Amino acid sequence: MSVIARRDSHVTVLGAGSWGTALAIQFARSGRPTRLWGRDRERLAAMARERRNDRYLAAGAFPPALAVEPELVEALRGTCDVLIAVPSHALRPLLGQIKPLLSPQMRLAWATKGFELPSGLLPHQVAREILGPQRALAVLSGPTFAREVGAGLPTAMTIASSDAAFAKSLAQDLSSSQFRAYTSTDIVGVEVGGAVKNVLAVGAGLSDGLGFGANTRVALITRGLAEMMRLGVALGAQRDTFMGLAGLGDLVLTCTDDQSRNRRFGLELAAGKTPSQALADIGQVVEGYPAAKALHGVAARAGVEMPLCEGVYQVLYEHVAARDAVRMLMTRPIKSESD
Repeated sequence: MSVIARRDSHVTVLGAGSWGTALAIQFARSGRPTRLWGRDRERLAAMARERRNDRYLAAGAFPPALAVEPELVEALRGTCDVLIAVPSHALRPLLGQIKPLLSPQMRLAWATKGFELPSGLLPHQVAREILGPQRALAVLSGPTFAREVGAGLPTAMTIASSDAAFAKSLAQDLSSSQFRAYTSTDIVGVEVGGAVKNVLAVGAGLSDGLGFGANTRVALITRGLAEMMRLGVALGAQRDTFMGLAGLGDLVLTCTDDQSRNRRFGLELAAGKTPSQALADIGQVVEGYPAAKALHGVAARAGVEMPLCEGVYQVLYEHVAARDAVRMLMTRPIKSESD
């Protein structure tokens, strides 16, 4: 079992995009001395000078306890907890980079969502592969838009770890009068929920952009949740996890609000843009795009039927028209809703 972190010990956030910045602000706002590191030195210098991330999170002013640190070695020096907030494709390279800089006592968490391409591994499996079995690990997930966290609007999320003490201490360090963190031991369920919901949010954007209406959107969310649960249970998750913040909560959020880059990506595709054009217009990582490809392989290997996610994959990678994908879904054989 890990040692509970002291409130006056530093936490280091690696990744200065919108979500990493928002989490760093929340740690510092809650009273934990926090360092924020990113790869773009010029942007970090501007953030240190202006005390905000004007490019990705202009609404979030930096609390006094938040320091911007451009040197990775210095960012990690003497820290107790490390939180990674980078896209799924950047997780393995960053873990390899920081491995020699981590002391045995440092605990590691991430807010990364999605299966790794091409391995199909979940983030915790990538971390174990690189860092070994002994280090305390945790994942943060749930229905959270970075802009609202940065602005201090009421928010709740889930922290999952097999180390209950680590999950509890992270939850305590993040929680405040406007932010509440819950704990879980189901890392697989929390990570599967975070990966699958991004693909379904692309589908929701496609559906709404094509004018299919509220009935279709709700059907997509409900049946999408069933697909998420099927895959999660097949991979060893607890079914109840998917009825919580990291499952249903995150799914509803990303499928229904245009702050979701995945939903906006689907809307852009419905307007006639190619995936590359839509990605360029959004200008930030859209996790649902690579996640659809990774999920296609994971579901096939697990023998799990996921027709909605497969439909999104076909639209993105096999050039199937979205209307044709919906038609194929609607004409599938009739079956029990519980199947």
